Amino acid sequence: MSGKVRLGEGETARTACARALLRTGVDEETGEVLSAAVLARRVGWCADLVAGMVGVLVGEHWNRVDVGVLAGGVDAGGRRLPSHAWMALRRLGWTVAPPGGVRVNDRVVRMAQEQAGRALRSVKWRADVAAGVLAAWPADPRKRTPAEWDQVRASIPGGGYLPSSVIKGRTRQAVAFAKVSGRLPVDVFELEGVPRIPRMLLLAACDRQQAIIERSDTDPGRALLRLQLPSRPDPQTYRDWTWVECPIRLPSTVPASAVLHLPTLRLTDGKVRADMAYTHAVPKAARTGHTVAVGVDWGLNTLLSAGALRLGQDGRITALGAGGQFRAAGVLAKQHRLRRQSERLHAKADHYQRLTGGDERHHLVGKHAVIRDEIRHVSARRANLNDALAWAAARWTVDQAIAAGASVIYVEDLRSMEAKGMGATLNTRLSQQVRGQIVDRMRHVAAEAGVAVVTVPARNTSKHCPQCLTPLQHRKAPDQPTVAGWKWAICPNTGSCGWQGDRDHGAWRRIAARGLTHQAKTVIDKTSGQMVIRDVVDKLEATAVVTKISRGDRSKTGPTQHKATRPAPRRRRAPSPTRPHRRAGKRPEGHAPTDRTRLPRAAHRHQGVTTISTPTTGHRPRGAALGAGFHLNAHATPPRWETIPETQSDSGSLS
Repeated sequence: MSGKVRLGEGETARTACARALLRTGVDEETGEVLSAAVLARRVGWCADLVAGMVGVLVGEHWNRVDVGVLAGGVDAGGRRLPSHAWMALRRLGWTVAPPGGVRVNDRVVRMAQEQAGRALRSVKWRADVAAGVLAAWPADPRKRTPAEWDQVRASIPGGGYLPSSVIKGRTRQAVAFAKVSGRLPVDVFELEGVPRIPRMLLLAACDRQQAIIERSDTDPGRALLRLQLPSRPDPQTYRDWTWVECPIRLPSTVPASAVLHLPTLRLTDGKVRADMAYTHAVPKAARTGHTVAVGVDWGLNTLLSAGALRLGQDGRITALGAGGQFRAAGVLAKQHRLRRQSERLHAKADHYQRLTGGDERHHLVGKHAVIRDEIRHVSARRANLNDALAWAAARWTVDQAIAAGASVIYVEDLRSMEAKGMGATLNTRLSQQVRGQIVDRMRHVAAEAGVAVVTVPARNTSKHCPQCLTPLQHRKAPDQPTVAGWKWAICPNTGSCGWQGDRDHGAWRRIAARGLTHQAKTVIDKTSGQMVIRDVVDKLEATAVVTKISRGDRSKTGPTQHKATRPAPRRRRAPSPTRPHRRAGKRPEGHAPTDRTRLPRAAHRHQGVTTISTPTTGHRPRGAALGAGFHLNAHATPPRWETIPETQSDSGSLS
């Protein structure tokens, strides 16, 4: 199903994706009801045919010349290549056929060409980066001089704004290749082998002769996918392909007015999962003209610190509240335990590999296979944990922006940040954080509310005072002003400023103020389509200060009202109703009932209704060691809603 979304004034079309599961199917020719296992087997047969053809295409054209021709966008006759990968490959004459004796229709070949074309197009950027790094190879690969940095950035297309971590990663990859081969690689195709071909069906490359999706007229939460699947692993004739109906239960995040597109089918753990693409109308995010903004700062244990600032008509910037925090120390601790477990498993697997020496009959081959399976299991757990953390942090940030009435979220750009000088443990923990995933999810969720997400330069956001731009003095704690540290920031300008506070809270004020004053410099990146502020202008930066609001006189005007150290117990407001006496008697009047049904373990430990609150008792949970789930170990400041917004979201709330 394809079509255009009707857009109103101030709206734009947004294409998103939701995950669904194919649980059953019906063979239209025989009327047989297919179980989940049978459906997965038939989809797997089609995916194997497609993957075989994709492997042939990618293997034949995995070289610099062919990838350059495809990425150039022009064929031999000077005509522009189509945007669809399968059409571009056919224009270039890059064809493929199924194995001998196997009969497939042209739409199946299209899926193979589309998947191969996407893989070949995606390697072009990596090829340009590797070529630029090799062309400007430094004298010492471990440390480039400023002149060598300028040279390597000039040799890479768009290298002026490329994170230095990407260049260093490619440099280390070439150094590792040189240690083994004794020479530098020629290009990225020598550094990287032919990629592994996943088992998937890109139904978007097909037409109605291969796959159709229709939404139910009576229930907008249901859809019907009809597609042709083989009835045997090696179909000999077209009669071996039959139409199969697959009902799909759409996730609640898919709006009823959205236009559905043909999904991508993936085989995972014996199940058929569908990536449901859909397009719907959302408010258009503005690039400039913002008066209320939310600034977001990254931390280690306090993963996110955020708050809102307002830009007045007179140009003054004021803070809207004290801000909030998203602390995920327990979740990150669990992630680091899984990382250490994965490192130990990899070391053991490498040791078994050296002992077996490639002998398939060695008695350690079975143990090596078990270790490899456990590595995949741990990797899946780490991926799921990172994904859950990214969605929760993104949802919390967008909730803060909606509650504050902000139209933009400013996030510091830390792509070039390298963890060093803080010890092996902290360096590794900083390097393993999921900042990129959080920002991607943040853009995804914010698009629903029309809130823009803009990255700003991170230079000096934690170094200077948010109220006077004076370099801060960092101390260990507010009650230890003479002990050097990093958590607490104190402004030495005690005469006119005297600001002090948490380092992260000062940073989000600086980030939001910088974004509000530099919003005219916001541009849209041509390659990613994301809003960014690339450079800091000194003249504008001088105005990026948060004005201190003086409170009214709070001096005492009378005696302090005495409060009892032990408040009176709660009493019933009305007498108990008259009831007949029973053998057990009647409970006497007095204190209100305090007993209640025991809550679940995670909810009993400071699990709120709308968010996860900070423990208030003397016992503070020690993160994931308590083993009560994800939400117990992520403590977040709740947004200060004036009214509860009824907006759909692609991810759940923290509760």
